[in-house]
Amino acid sequence: MAKVMLRELDGVIYFYVAKKDMEETIETIEFKSDEKWGGEVELSNGETWWIEPGPKNLPKEVSCKKLAD
Repeated sequence: MAKVMLRELDGVIYFYVAKKDMEETIETIEFKSDEKWGGEVELSNGETWWIEPGPKNLPKEVSCKKLAD
């Protein structure tokens, strides 16, 4: 699990992992509603991560799990 900062700017959601100094954008997301947001996400670098579904409320810091490179 990694601590990830999520923020939104002009409709683009940024995914930042401080330990890796990596910032990517979220290209696809499994659950998109404001009440249930998250699930499996694909980043602009091709990696797939898991965000526990919950209310959107950005910006926020969450624990995420990397699923694939």
